[in-house]
Amino acid sequence: MLGFLSFIPRAVGQGIPLLYGCTGEIITEKSGNLNLGIPGVMYVGAISGVIGSFFYENSVKGGAMNGFLAIMIPMLCSLLGSFLMGMLYCFLTVTLRANQNVTGLAMTTFGVGFGNFFGGSLIKLSNLDVPTIALSKTSAYFSATLPFAGKMGWFGQIFLSYGFLAYLGVISALVVAFILKKTRVGLHLRAVGESPTTADAAGINVTKYKYVSTVAGCMIAGLGGLYYVMDYASGIWSNDAFGDRGWLAIALVIFTIWKADIGIFASVLFGGLYILYLYIPTGMEHMELKELYKMIPYVVTLVVLIITSMRNRREDQPPASLGLNYFREDR
Repeated sequence: MLGFLSFIPRAVGQGIPLLYGCTGEIITEKSGNLNLGIPGVMYVGAISGVIGSFFYENSVKGGAMNGFLAIMIPMLCSLLGSFLMGMLYCFLTVTLRANQNVTGLAMTTFGVGFGNFFGGSLIKLSNLDVPTIALSKTSAYFSATLPFAGKMGWFGQIFLSYGFLAYLGVISALVVAFILKKTRVGLHLRAVGESPTTADAAGINVTKYKYVSTVAGCMIAGLGGLYYVMDYASGIWSNDAFGDRGWLAIALVIFTIWKADIGIFASVLFGGLYILYLYIPTGMEHMELKELYKMIPYVVTLVVLIITSMRNRREDQPPASLGLNYFREDR
């Protein structure tokens, strides 16, 4: 029981960045844009928040920090960095009609390089002996839990022991699911993703929907990177520490069959599978087994992809125009 109580919060903490990335990518893909640059977007969102927090912490010079500014500055910086990445992707793929796969992969490479460059620069400015940036004061505001969580036993530990960004991620997924299923905007967005030609003929502004949904998706995904650094990693930034979480978020989109509300539970599952190797016996004889455990989320995604392809239900398939650029002149 004690092991289970310690495992669940860690699985949730590990899954929240995946939830943000998955939710953002679902909005993007529903418009027909396949953004494989989500790992780079999350990286830029994380380092942008770190930059804002780093300069704010240094500006107070050991004095008392304003809690509101300590939260808002990193969040606004993260949203701005993610917004610019989304605009870049849309400009290249929607306006210039560049190949979406190549553009996404290039943006991932660019985002990781961007983060490592500015992360390395901040590490030099901090004059530390270790290659990391410690933003513990800012992290304390992001990871603060509800004051009564510790008094509620196992319920508080499992459901109430997280920072506000964790709950914001769940709320974001529920809002996105509601918009896509129950609103006219969601209907138009799904129409653009299924058949932009038909949507355009019906008077729907295809370009606007692709821009807005992709940029909004990038901004949501960027918050996942910020959560990982400020909450899960306790404000510690080190280059290349984000790992393959961005790719897991994209795999999670397939696993959830493009349903944002399912992503809430699936992200916890993937987060648990991602850290499962930490709970198996240690020792040199188990090292190869641990590497196999790390493959489980991807194997599960492949199984789900095979099953949904065999069932061939339309509601379980990706948008029909996913990854295809829209040429209005070809209508």
